[in-house]
Amino acid sequence: MAEVVKQTGVSKEKGYLYYLGKDGNVWRTKMARAGKGGGNPEKVADAGVQREAGYLYFIDKNGNVSRAKMARGRK
Repeated sequence: MAEVVKQTGVSKEKGYLYYLGKDGNVWRTKMARAGKGGGNPEKVADAGVQREAGYLYFIDKNGNVSRAKMARGRK
């Protein structure tokens, strides 16, 4: 289903949201909880990924950058 684009091996900590930024690198930010805001994004790894249209990019459970084909227009 999903394919690994870049091996980064980022170790995920609880309470943080990990994502692929517009610059193609892996970032994390503190998750907002009741009464407490999130924020303060910090770069975790240099991935240098170039995005392709029609794919959803995410950080998988192993800490690697993966992508999956977007389901568009299904009925």
